[in-house]
Amino acid sequence: MHLVVLFGPQAVGKMSVGREIASRTTYRLLHNHATIEPLLEVFDWGTTPFATLKREFRRRVIEEAVAYDLPGLILTYAWALDIPADTAEVEWMIAPAVEAGVRIDFVELYADVAIRLAREGTPERLAAKPSKRDAEWARRDVISSNERWELSTGPEVPFPLDFPHVVIDNTELSAAEVAEKIIARLGLPG
Repeated sequence: MHLVVLFGPQAVGKMSVGREIASRTTYRLLHNHATIEPLLEVFDWGTTPFATLKREFRRRVIEEAVAYDLPGLILTYAWALDIPADTAEVEWMIAPAVEAGVRIDFVELYADVAIRLAREGTPERLAAKPSKRDAEWARRDVISSNERWELSTGPEVPFPLDFPHVVIDNTELSAAEVAEKIIARLGLPG
């Protein structure tokens, strides 16, 4: 098995790129909102049961993917790189893959804020992410999250884990183009 953690800020294209990779390979996709949206049907955002189940569900999917020996799993995640608890969460989430000795690669997507704001509210996003249907709120969240946290690596924010890490600026690239770059860079099977 191979775990690809596709991370970056909101509306950078993680789900779209993950879908493109999954459509071109034998890998499966667990995008961030696949765990969020069903839970919002029952629990409010930020409540203890919501946070607990979201966290456990993601880890359990990784555990079962490892046990089932999927060829590959793509996991998307918005990660506050400057928050140690967020990094600890990523480590806890991927621990079943680490313990099994599977290959793990981190791929960071980057796009400038203006592009991310333009991507917020697209039909693909709204179809998969009902909680983002208030596009004005979602755009404000992109801006405020960008101001509160470091959601991308760079000179001041190094990658905090000891795993292969690739950065792709997809400001001017389609999801299909980014997927092809990732497939080639990581040597993913077609």
